[in-house]
Amino acid sequence: MAEIHPSAVIADGAVIGDGCRIGPFCVIGPDVVLAADVVLKSHVVIDGDTHIGAGTEIYPFAVIGEIPQDLKFDGEKSRLRIGARNRIREHVTMNTGTAHGGGETRVGDDGLFMAGCHIAHDARIGDRVIVVNSSAVAGHCVIEDDVIIGGLCGIHQWVRIGQGAIIGAVTMVTKDVVPHGLVQAPRGELDGLNLVGLKRKGVSREDITALRAAFQMLKDGEGTFQDRARRLTEDSDSAYVQQMVDFILGDTDRNFLTPG
Repeated sequence: MAEIHPSAVIADGAVIGDGCRIGPFCVIGPDVVLAADVVLKSHVVIDGDTHIGAGTEIYPFAVIGEIPQDLKFDGEKSRLRIGARNRIREHVTMNTGTAHGGGETRVGDDGLFMAGCHIAHDARIGDRVIVVNSSAVAGHCVIEDDVIIGGLCGIHQWVRIGQGAIIGAVTMVTKDVVPHGLVQAPRGELDGLNLVGLKRKGVSREDITALRAAFQMLKDGEGTFQDRARRLTEDSDSAYVQQMVDFILGDTDRNFLTPG
């Protein structure tokens, strides 16, 4: 029940779901699984052990599921899992994982990946993430739900970006970003909270006030950054503040962007 253009090349073993539309000159490898209603516009290449969720649309010249750009990769079996209802625009690249990183790159649901952006090996991308044109998310990064990464940004390997954070355009991020943080400047400075995003999400005024107080404590309090985070739970019962504390005290291979 799929609509497949005669010029498309689909390898034996590929699984094409009901309602899929595969446009001209697409190439699909033998280990690819497309769920129902996936749309490949034209000239799309999908290879590797790649599963793509229902209703995802992929635009021309995207290359999805090719091997990692990692010199340590030695041909080991690895995977790419993409969720439902994503929009993957022109020239986007997403790679499979590596043995060193757990063997899997994962992308959530309802994301928008604009033209020319890159999702590297072993990255974990949450739901409703937006990656704007020509930005690159390096290997092993964790991008939580509702994050927006502006155009021409670079996210360093192993960096975590907490839920609801926003990264301004033309920014290099080399350290972890707390949930709901606002990052801008060429070398990435934590410049406040993503207040616009919080308000659009309908977060209560009480929680926003608690987050602003927590941010001020992280900026001006005594002790290390982690010490200040631990004290936040004594001063607030907001779930949003607790989310920020849990993120700061969680496992990481990077330092944090701290309030300037």
